[in-house]
Amino acid sequence: MTNREVTVRIAPSPTGYLHVGTGRTAIFNYLFAKKHAGKFRIRIEDTDVERSDASLVEPILNALRWLGCEWDGEVIYQSRRFDLYRQYVEKLLESGHGYRCFCTPAELEAERNLAMAEKRAPKYSRKCLRMSQDEVRKRVERGDKFAIRLRIPDGETSYDDMVLGLLTRKNEDLEDFVAARSDGTPTYNFAVVIDDHDMEITHIVRGNDHVTNTFKQIHLYHAFGWDVPRFGHTPLILRPDKQKVSKRLGDKDVAAYQKEGILPEAMFNYLCMLGWSPKNDREIYSTQELIDIFDSANFNPSNAVFDEEKLVSFNKAHIMKKSDHDLAVLVAPMLVDAGLTTKYWLETRWEYLRMVISLLKERVRRVTDFVSLGGYFFFFDYSYDSNAEAEQFTPEAAELLSVLAERFASLTEFSHASTEAALTGLAEERGVKKAKLIHPTRLAVSGITVGPGLYDLLVALTQPVVVERMKKAVDSIRARHKL
Repeated sequence: MTNREVTVRIAPSPTGYLHVGTGRTAIFNYLFAKKHAGKFRIRIEDTDVERSDASLVEPILNALRWLGCEWDGEVIYQSRRFDLYRQYVEKLLESGHGYRCFCTPAELEAERNLAMAEKRAPKYSRKCLRMSQDEVRKRVERGDKFAIRLRIPDGETSYDDMVLGLLTRKNEDLEDFVAARSDGTPTYNFAVVIDDHDMEITHIVRGNDHVTNTFKQIHLYHAFGWDVPRFGHTPLILRPDKQKVSKRLGDKDVAAYQKEGILPEAMFNYLCMLGWSPKNDREIYSTQELIDIFDSANFNPSNAVFDEEKLVSFNKAHIMKKSDHDLAVLVAPMLVDAGLTTKYWLETRWEYLRMVISLLKERVRRVTDFVSLGGYFFFFDYSYDSNAEAEQFTPEAAELLSVLAERFASLTEFSHASTEAALTGLAEERGVKKAKLIHPTRLAVSGITVGPGLYDLLVALTQPVVVERMKKAVDSIRARHKL
C-alpha cells in the first residue's frame, strides 16, 4: 500500500436508525482518523431500494453529529453512483475476471439443494464459466437475463487483520460470487469495493461479521489491480442476552439515549471501551484524551456486552466533569419543555439555575434527573410521594411542621446555620429525634424524599417559599386525617 493520507469511513444503511453497534464503529474510525491526522468520511449505503428509507438519513447523520463524529467532505450516496458501478462491471468483463451467469433462481436453488443432500458446501458449480464464447454471445443476443460473477482464482488468500492478526482462507472455499445482478444493480461487495477505492479509503475498521466479505472484496481489488486497504475487524457488541446488537431486534437508536439524559461524551467514552482498552485501570476519558491515546494495537478481539447500567455510571462521571454553567445550558430547555418554567424566567434568574445545578449535581445520573429530581425548585403543585406521604405525614408531623414553619418565618437571617439551629432546637424541646422533623420537612417543601442536604435546600428555595409550602403541607395533613 502506498503512503497515502489515512482515510477511513463509516457506511450506515438507512434501513433503520443508528444503533450502538454502528455508533461504536463510527467512533473507532473517527479516533483512528484523528490519531493519524487523516480523514473520516461518510457513505450512505442505500442501494437496497426495498429496505432503504431516505427519511432516516438525516436522523443517522444527526446521531453521528451528536456523538461528536464530525466527518470530512461531502456525504456519499451509493444510490447516486449506479453509472459508476456499471462502468466497472464492464471493466470486470473486459479483463476476464468476470463472466456472465445465465442461471435462473430456480436452477441455482436446485444446485444448492443437491449439494446439501450430498453433504457438500452449497457452492456455485461454475457451469456458466465453462460456456463457450459463441454460446454466451447467442444468449446475450436473444436477450437472456444474466448476472455478472467474479471468477475466484486458485490458491489461497491471506491478509493481516489489524485486530485478528493473519487470516488465511482457501480460495476453493469461496464461490464465484455475483458482482452485479441481472437487473444491472451492484451487489454489496461489489459496490463497497468501488466506493472505497474511489473515496481513497486506506483503512477499513468494521465489525467482525464482515470477515467473510473481506476475502471476497480482496479478490475484487486484485481483479482491478488496486491497492488493498488495511482491514481491521472489531468484536461485536452483544445484548445482555448475548445476541448481536441489531436494529432488527429493536435495539435503541443512539439518539434515543440523548432524550434519556445521556451525554454524548459519555456515550462516546463508553462505546470506545467496548472492544478497545487503554491498557490501564482508568475508564473515564474526554474525547480529546481518547484521540491522544488511541492505538489500534489495543483492540480486544473478544465480543463485548452493552450494559446500560454501566453506561449510566459513565454518564454520571461525565456529568461531574462538566461545569455548572454548561449543565445549566443543557437543563434549561428541558425545564421549559417540561412546563416547569419559561425561557424568560430562567434567563433572568440564571444564577439561581446554576445554584440548583450545583445542589443536585452529585445526585443525578442522567441529565434528565435534574428535571425529575429538581422540578420543585421551579414549580410545585403540592403533590407528594404517596408512599412517603402515608409514612411521614402523620398528625404528629402536622403539629411539628406547624411550629417549625412559624420559627422559620421569624428568623431574621435564613441560612444553613439558622435553619439547622431552629430545627434542632425544636427537636430537643419536644424530645424527638431530628429525623422526625427532617423527613416531613423535606417532603413538605419538595414533594419527594431525596435531594440535596435539607438546609441547603431550604436556603435555595428561600424563606417565603419554604414557609408557604410547610403551611400548605400542614393543611394537607389535617385534611387527610380530618384533624
